[in-house]
Amino acid sequence: MARVAIVFHSASGSTKRLAQAVANGARSLPEVDVLEIELTGSDIKEGRYKNQSVLDRLDDVDAVIFGSPTYMGSVSAQFKAFADATGDKWSEKRWADKIAGGFTIGSNVSGDQLMTIQYLQIFASQHGMIWASLDIPGGGDPEGRNRLGAQSGLIAHSTDSNLHETDLVTAEYLGLRIAKLALRNSKSDA
Repeated sequence: MARVAIVFHSASGSTKRLAQAVANGARSLPEVDVLEIELTGSDIKEGRYKNQSVLDRLDDVDAVIFGSPTYMGSVSAQFKAFADATGDKWSEKRWADKIAGGFTIGSNVSGDQLMTIQYLQIFASQHGMIWASLDIPGGGDPEGRNRLGAQSGLIAHSTDSNLHETDLVTAEYLGLRIAKLALRNSKSDA
């Protein structure tokens, strides 16, 4: 059995829909338990993320898939508050060797979404996590997945909060890929 957490912030609902598709992909494996954690403003007090129980729950998962909309070339303030609150986990290496991956969505075709994915990747690396890329060639997939050609993680695009069906299919694939890696990693630890 493997446990996969999807930790995300969503403002307009499009990042949440991506997170649900990621969760569906991970859940397609019967040996995987999925935990969906939406970061909300009520967990942030005076600019700091204060939900310690969420942080502690992540100690006991095999993989974490991070998601945030892209705002001004990076993660949202709500996601950043969460990341900043993980300092104790970092110093104790509580998340080291977990599988990690990420996804984002932006309203511009570029919009610097790659910077958001890179932020998530660096954040995971700081924790000693093992980053799993999106292993689908952009523009070369027979199913059309990874339509925007990002290898580091899932990048989606929408100008009106409606998601392109291909982005949802790619999100499911990302969840499945990371769930498979988490299963393999948890079996090797046994």
